[in-house]
Amino acid sequence: MKKLSSRAVAAQLILQVLDKGQSLSALMVEVQPKLAEKDVPFVQEITFGVCRVLPRLEWIIRLLVAKPLKGKTRLVHCLLLVGLYQILYMRVPTHAAVGEVVKASQELKLQSFKGLINGVLRQFLREQESILAKVDKNWQTNHPEWFVNKLKKAYPNWREIIDANNERPPMWLRVNAQHSTRDDYAVRLGDNFAKSSQDTTACCVPDCAIMLNNPVAVSSLPDFENGFVTVQDGHAQWSAKLLEPQNEELILDACAAPGGKTTHILEQAPQAKVIALDIEKNRLKRVSENLQRLNQTAEIICGDASQPDLWLEKGVMFDRILLDVPCSATGIIRRHPDIKWLRKESDIAELVKLQAKILNAMWQRLKPNGTLLYATCSILPDENSEQIQSFVENTENAKLVEMDFNGEKVTMKQFFPNAQGGDGFFYAKLVKTDSE
Repeated sequence: MKKLSSRAVAAQLILQVLDKGQSLSALMVEVQPKLAEKDVPFVQEITFGVCRVLPRLEWIIRLLVAKPLKGKTRLVHCLLLVGLYQILYMRVPTHAAVGEVVKASQELKLQSFKGLINGVLRQFLREQESILAKVDKNWQTNHPEWFVNKLKKAYPNWREIIDANNERPPMWLRVNAQHSTRDDYAVRLGDNFAKSSQDTTACCVPDCAIMLNNPVAVSSLPDFENGFVTVQDGHAQWSAKLLEPQNEELILDACAAPGGKTTHILEQAPQAKVIALDIEKNRLKRVSENLQRLNQTAEIICGDASQPDLWLEKGVMFDRILLDVPCSATGIIRRHPDIKWLRKESDIAELVKLQAKILNAMWQRLKPNGTLLYATCSILPDENSEQIQSFVENTENAKLVEMDFNGEKVTMKQFFPNAQGGDGFFYAKLVKTDSE
């Protein structure tokens, strides 16, 4: 059976995200083996790009197509999205952008829509200036309205957050202190793609973080296979640093997949006994692969953090717990733009309940004087500051501890996505003051 072209695959993936609520990152993992190696970046660019600017493209289609394409014709709509994205955002010759999408319609057994697709895309090319004048008359958020309203309510800088979300994310590396210093590894990277600023106070990242000028394949990173560096966002690298793991301690990395935090804990405390927990069995494979690459050992458990009695022996208590709870992931939209269209407003209240349940369950398994670091990749106060305030108010032996972010000392820290910095993350550090 003949393989589908990259544009046909891209249209199918977009349909699965928009109409079936599937994760684009998960879909890409599934589809990669079916694509030619050279086509993978092309499909990624189109699919992630369409999700990034979806409302703008949808508006153009509404101006050009008389009746909405629904039901079985939704795949035609997705082919138009693919064609428009190429014309507006990619260095693809216009004849190829149009012609190849028309061919893709034949592959997908949509021959009867060839004329429509060709006509719409060619009309856009003829009338592009006037159409874009209408579409771009007002500033567009390219975000769902409910999310914009939440940001407006919470933050005076909500427009900056929206703009940052619409940017492409930088690539960050975490240097393994057991092998190299950040400065030494930066020299090995060379000036061609190493970030020259080594001032961590400027972008508020730990002293193991390096931002690249341009993303590169991990295979081109010096000694990547030997564990010298790990790809991890600069703000995400605070999690293991703030936890301050010590050798010989029993430490839990709850919700551990894909393993970046687990391996960072072991880089700092190689003799610690670490349990990496995650509820999704298929994602734990990544944890195992990351541990193997870094030549580290941790106990991997598939289990529910809200029900520790089902996977942990009675009486076992942890010295430290890194609790990176399930969240809306609204802090990493620039990295996963499909989140904007997968997440619903009603999801937030359910996530807040789940987070509270996990936090209470894990607290019962923390030793007296033990440390729990609460972390999310969300920028919504409901999941972050409000969640922690509620927990501290209702938990007598929970005390917020001051954290030091390169001289900035706070008990709770909300990071926002930043073009010259990391993604949106939240941190709060708690200590159990007594044995109840």
